[in-house]
Amino acid sequence: MAVDVVSHSLHLLETLKESFENNKLSDVKEAVEDLLISRINLGVAGDRGPQKAAFLNTLRGLGPEDEGAAQSPSPTPPDELAVYPNPKHPDFHLWDLPPPHTASTFDLEGYMERVKFMRYNAVVMAFTQSLHPNSVAVFLEARSLQRNPVYFALLASGTDTEKVLEERRKASLEVLRAHGVALPKVFLVRPNFLEKLDFPGLLEEMERDLPEIRAHALLLALPTLSPALVGRKRDAFKALVWAAASLSGGVSTIPVPLVASMVDASVGVRILTKARASLCLDDQSVERLARQRGVEPARLKALRTCNLSAEVTKGEVKLRLAAVEKELATNTTLLVEMAMPRHARSVGRSFSAMMQALNGAIDEMGTDAEKILAAAGVEEGK
Repeated sequence: MAVDVVSHSLHLLETLKESFENNKLSDVKEAVEDLLISRINLGVAGDRGPQKAAFLNTLRGLGPEDEGAAQSPSPTPPDELAVYPNPKHPDFHLWDLPPPHTASTFDLEGYMERVKFMRYNAVVMAFTQSLHPNSVAVFLEARSLQRNPVYFALLASGTDTEKVLEERRKASLEVLRAHGVALPKVFLVRPNFLEKLDFPGLLEEMERDLPEIRAHALLLALPTLSPALVGRKRDAFKALVWAAASLSGGVSTIPVPLVASMVDASVGVRILTKARASLCLDDQSVERLARQRGVEPARLKALRTCNLSAEVTKGEVKLRLAAVEKELATNTTLLVEMAMPRHARSVGRSFSAMMQALNGAIDEMGTDAEKILAAAGVEEGK
């Protein structure tokens, strides 16, 4: 895992803590909600062939046979937009954008207005053979406006060798340099196997370029493409747990018995349901991975040893909170006091119970996700 990505995850927690200490609770609540629903718009521009359809589907954890999957040939008229919501993260929208026209009379401003370019948090300019200068013009215009980071992705077919792909990348880099792009980058991507080639590097670059909350919202909405991604998701969820526990502590100062536990259980269900979907522990995701890798689905499902990996229930969350609260019958430790925002320290037991119960559950679920990937033969860059 790259050091800057680790720092990025840690910085999310520091940002949330700073907002608490400055009494900007509305900012923290908004950040928590954004992370829980993954509110993000990602555009993918390019010709609508099988590689692009596969790319759109894999980004959503779908196969071509799944309901709502992008199809090739596409039923969408060539110059129109298509939107693909993620079935597990409904506020994560992938937009299928037509490619810029290749005519010498290409209307740059008209194209960007027609595809509503400013709507997207980031845009991937995808191609399969050669990069057209008009796509470079879109990149340069977006950069001049200091909006929407744009990336170039060369999508590979199943028969493309790495040698062929490198030759195409080299030619594309020459096109970029010829149009004045300094330090150009073209990412090689195998649409059906995003853990391979350059997609992990593309994702890391997106995380650096996007605003912090949007970067983590994207991270949590993507399927578990590799063991390293599981670790990064786990870190992001722990920052989310800290914020939710602090908010819960803040509203739990009402002197009514069990109020804290009820609030914590409801929030805990939301967080752990999101974690289960994000870590691809649900039956549909496990079955799809098994089909893709030629593994018996029952074998992968049996690796879900944490009850929450199979199903998140309020009863299970309450049991975990109650067990931790029992352990915390004595005074809150100094370490926990230091972790809490000032306004929540009067309700330290609520804060620490939620932190320990949910973080423990996320660790268990992350371990299950790692075991499933290993059993399916998914390795870093393999």
